[in-house]
Amino acid sequence: MNEQIDSEKKRRRGIYLLPNLFTTAALFAGFYAIINGMNGHFENAAIAIFIAMVLDGLDGRVARMTNTQSDFGEQYDSLADLISFGLAPALVMYEWALADMGKLGWLAAFIYTATAALRLARFNAQIGNADKRYFTGLPSPSAAAVVAGMVWVATDYQISGAQLVWYAFALTITIGLLMVSNIRYRSFKDLDLKGKVPFVAIIIVVLVYVLITIDPPQVLFSIFAAYAISGLVGTLLLIRKIRRERSKNGQ
Repeated sequence: MNEQIDSEKKRRRGIYLLPNLFTTAALFAGFYAIINGMNGHFENAAIAIFIAMVLDGLDGRVARMTNTQSDFGEQYDSLADLISFGLAPALVMYEWALADMGKLGWLAAFIYTATAALRLARFNAQIGNADKRYFTGLPSPSAAAVVAGMVWVATDYQISGAQLVWYAFALTITIGLLMVSNIRYRSFKDLDLKGKVPFVAIIIVVLVYVLITIDPPQVLFSIFAAYAISGLVGTLLLIRKIRRERSKNGQ
């Protein structure tokens, strides 16, 4: 029995190919975004970041479905996330708009990168202790989607970064601070995807796909911007509710 447990531990310490292939692909997408941003191909850079998001969502699911989770995979995934959702969006935004601001520009890009690293470190430290229904702080993939989405939408409408430099500066810092805030965001991990859903839910999903197909940059940016705002709105409503309860108890 003990030998079986020991062999199972040794197996878990190994490196599994399938989920790490998705992680490597996500890492490559982030690296590809950086290269395209440096070369001024901002639309390709933004699309690559969104592709990295899809691949990042798949690697964990594949690992759970095939029972191939490992400590190595978790650490590798975090490092890949730092590149794809921390460094890549910051550098793309810097090359698109913030470079014209000089020191303020690279400072804003660094703040975003540093907060993404802190967000990932805090997430890893809270695994097993935090409420799985919520994220503490804006998740780094969603933050990257907002930053890359702004670049993608502006590029699609042929708006240069110089025209939106201060908006880009404010957005980069704000999204970075949201990542390390204590604001709670729904993780949607409690949704039962295997259970039955109303027919209307299927129609809504189809409509979302249609809207994304019609105008991918604008729809994706709007969705993730709304998600970023939802945490703020939820926090304000919660504070308001607490104050009401306290005032009732005081009376």
